[in-house]
Amino acid sequence: MVNQYPLWKYVIIVAVLAVGTLYSLPNLYGEDPAVQISVRSGAMDITDTTKRVGDLLRLGGVETFDIEPQAERLLIRFSSSEDQLAGRDLLEGDALGTNFLTALNLAPATPKWLRSLNAAPMYLGLDLRGGVHFLMQVDMETAIGQAEERYVSEIRTYLREQKIRYLGIRRDAGRVETRFKSAEERDKALEELQDTYRDLVYETGESGQHAFIYARLSEEAARLERDAALEQNIITLRNRVNELGVAEPIIQRQGAERIVVQLPGVQDTTRAKEILGATATLEYRLVHGSAADWDAASASGNVPVNARLYRERDGSPVLLERRVIVTGDQIKDASAGFDQQTGQPAVFVTLDGKGANRMQAVSSENIGKLMAVVFIENRVDTQIVDGELTRKRTRVEEVINMATIRDVLSNRFQTTGLNGNEARDLALLLRAGALRAPVEIIEERTVGPSLGQDNIEQGRNSVIIGFLLVLVFMAVYYKVFGLVANLALFVNLVLIVAVLSLFQATLTLPGIAGIVLTVGMAVDANVLIFERIREELRNGVSVQASINAGYDKALTTIADANITTFIAALVLFSFGTGPIKGFAVTLMIGIASSMFTAIMGTRGVINLIYGGRRVSRLAI
Repeated sequence: MVNQYPLWKYVIIVAVLAVGTLYSLPNLYGEDPAVQISVRSGAMDITDTTKRVGDLLRLGGVETFDIEPQAERLLIRFSSSEDQLAGRDLLEGDALGTNFLTALNLAPATPKWLRSLNAAPMYLGLDLRGGVHFLMQVDMETAIGQAEERYVSEIRTYLREQKIRYLGIRRDAGRVETRFKSAEERDKALEELQDTYRDLVYETGESGQHAFIYARLSEEAARLERDAALEQNIITLRNRVNELGVAEPIIQRQGAERIVVQLPGVQDTTRAKEILGATATLEYRLVHGSAADWDAASASGNVPVNARLYRERDGSPVLLERRVIVTGDQIKDASAGFDQQTGQPAVFVTLDGKGANRMQAVSSENIGKLMAVVFIENRVDTQIVDGELTRKRTRVEEVINMATIRDVLSNRFQTTGLNGNEARDLALLLRAGALRAPVEIIEERTVGPSLGQDNIEQGRNSVIIGFLLVLVFMAVYYKVFGLVANLALFVNLVLIVAVLSLFQATLTLPGIAGIVLTVGMAVDANVLIFERIREELRNGVSVQASINAGYDKALTTIADANITTFIAALVLFSFGTGPIKGFAVTLMIGIASSMFTAIMGTRGVINLIYGGRRVSRLAI
């Protein structure tokens, strides 16, 4: 029969409507103040930790209404922000132990029956929730320099293994320079190096009585080094943010040398900057010579070939072996605490397999000798030079501790010589891993929670006002058909929210703009259909035939318009960043849902009202 849907189409419409309603519901319940508890290392004993947390809060007189075990963490919900802060104060520090991390959070107040169906609200972005935004520049020159230094060490070792004689090797002016006594030895080395190190581009030269090989990274190898530095830094920053306990952070690449870090809900920008930009690490080296040797080297500037001159924190000189025993890269875990004998702040270090074997071998051969711990940090100081703001990078290397090796060391030991804050931050950085290349914060924005709330209200108001204006226009101009279009528009909004929630997308202000635009565009399809129906009626076509022609003949135009817009949104999503992606996501979802509601949905309702009946005129 004309203008009647088969049962299966109505089943699809009802099913989509039911699922959309179900997964959009969590957004109506708001959020609860909460404290999130996780562990730095190892697995959490959920039952024991839940009992201890409950006892501590009960003894402290802080009321909770739910302690929820989650994957490797606990979420404690509170009735008010005051209880949340009081609960955090009771739980942090040594109350639970140094292995536990506490962080303030806002937990969705979704009922358990919805959570059991994996229904959760969509995330709110930084501009809606408040927090901090950093744009970080990765020092790619340092990344390339580190790669060149690595090749210096590798080529030196390789030539020795191949028993090829050379006079010296060093990094100079962006290339690795190897010096030979004769051109014959150089050519022999060149043949071996070209077969082994194919990522390098080689040149030869001669100066005086010596022959040289100049090697530099190829353009492709340099690009891969930059990409690796950027990706490693993103992983490290993500680990550091996890240590800070920030919920739903955004850490993503921007261009070839920059990283965007957004931390919703964080207001302490100083602490966040210290942790994200810090490059502190440790090196363990054997001490060279005696105090008299150190003073002599400092006074004369003549340092033994196999040693390096360092300074202790009080400025005293000390000579250390050039050969490093263990670096921060080989530290698998670290935690801050206190030395049981002296009570001084300490960092308890656990080495990986390679580092443990190295430490064990060196310590067993050097019992009774001094081993030093070098604290290394890259700092960026801002200075005004000739009236312009400039940034100067400095590398600080300080000997923080020297101790006699009394026994064979293995994979776990402690390091002292830092104050409490330094020990805590260093332990965090060592756990999270070292940055492959230094980063510099070149842009910083703080969004306060009140501004975020204002943005939410303005965005909500813009959607509501736009929605109501469209409803009034459609109802007045198209009467019953307009009311059906309004129903489809409401369902369209529900489906957009449901899809964003289902995929746990992050809603930002540009995303709200995409929804507002979708509200205006969603009725375009119905306007085309309704005007086509009117045209058919004016041409004397029957009511049922006009409805059928309106939907069928306008379909091609509607599809063309929406497909081209969808392609444009897809391009924005593919090549855009941050806010542009948020706008593109909501626009694409809105286009897809509006095609369903405006064509299949409205026709289903119109068929229920007018289909299969003798109708003399339409309210359109």
